[in-house]
Amino acid sequence: MFNCDKCGACCRHVDLTALSSELNRGDGVCKYLVGNLCSIYTTRPLICRVDECYEIFFKDKMTKEEFYKLNYEECQKLKMML
Repeated sequence: MFNCDKCGACCRHVDLTALSSELNRGDGVCKYLVGNLCSIYTTRPLICRVDECYEIFFKDKMTKEEFYKLNYEECQKLKMML
């Protein structure tokens, strides 16, 4: 399972990709972010579900370890933007 530290950085930059544009409250922050937590976590969109995205879109393209590594790298970049 992807080890998220719940910093909220990805939720504060939903304007960086068209895939999450519907989540943008107008300032780049997800409209469902409360503090650092998702207010709709159990029903969050697929784009927000790292493990499910891997299984549906990437499992035939790379290993789960490679996918996690890419996600952790992007996570670090987003944290630096805070």
